[in-house]
Amino acid sequence: MKQELNRRQWIAGSAGAALLSGCNSSRPPEPPGPPPRVLITRQAAYDQTLYEAMRRVIAAHAVDVRGLTVVLKPNLVEFEPESTINTHPLLVHAIYEAFRAAGAAAIHIAEGPGHRRNTLDLADAAGYFSTIPKFEDLFVDLNHDDVTRVHLATQLSGLPKIYLTNTILGAGLLVSIPKMKTHHLVGATLSMKNLFGTVPGAIYGWPKNALHWAGIPQCIVDLHHAYPRRLAIVDGIVAMDGNGPIQGDPKPAGVVVSGADSLAVDATCCRIMGINPYRISYLRLAAASASQLAEQSIQQIGEPIASVANPFTLIREFQSLRLAP
Repeated sequence: MKQELNRRQWIAGSAGAALLSGCNSSRPPEPPGPPPRVLITRQAAYDQTLYEAMRRVIAAHAVDVRGLTVVLKPNLVEFEPESTINTHPLLVHAIYEAFRAAGAAAIHIAEGPGHRRNTLDLADAAGYFSTIPKFEDLFVDLNHDDVTRVHLATQLSGLPKIYLTNTILGAGLLVSIPKMKTHHLVGATLSMKNLFGTVPGAIYGWPKNALHWAGIPQCIVDLHHAYPRRLAIVDGIVAMDGNGPIQGDPKPAGVVVSGADSLAVDATCCRIMGINPYRISYLRLAAASASQLAEQSIQQIGEPIASVANPFTLIREFQSLRLAP
């Protein structure tokens, strides 16, 4: 049965249409299909309950990884173990064990930090060595991985071709596991922005300078389309608001948000954060139409957004991103 739009949904959809009007989409509209599914899982703490929770997440998305190589891509940024900058290692290990139980042929944990060159020291400081058994055997430093030059089929940035790492290109499934954070340049950093860490720093510099020069939102969208076999699992258990993605404050949001459609996942995360997804430039660029970002176009399973919504503090420059009450 078709849902009747309430006033808030109608205003959001109209605002989205206005914001997207006149913009060139990065891809032609796709034929109608089932709406993307986004699962919101309530999770209060980083504890042993994560292991069963992540098994349920994988089952809910019906992800068949039997015989596949799965690459887990967390967000590792800085050496501050007591902060909420990095994806929590216990969540990454719980996801690792869930995919192992699901029959994955191989599982790698891979990251190419944009700020630090000594990646293993960063992972150690973030608790990965002490939390994940044999972490060094599982880990791939994407900043120094072998690469392949790829010509982008969909290209918005000034990078018609790009060097991508063979570990990511060879994945049967790439799992983006970002920390839910505000971002002082693009407003919010979620599963799509997390893909910056798949580009090798040995070629593109620190902090991936060439991508910044080519346009951050445009490069996010290019990378979004470069990796079609993806699942997003966003760490919003203790997130970051304010002056993110490094100097912000801990924000207990108590959720893990997941789905196979990164655009839908990130739009849902924005609504939880009290951010209007239509005002995040890279989400607008990635959307084929305004309706693709509309709340009623996404099949929400698990917790409803209203029950977990927890407005994040925004820096002054981004007050205009605030989702209207």
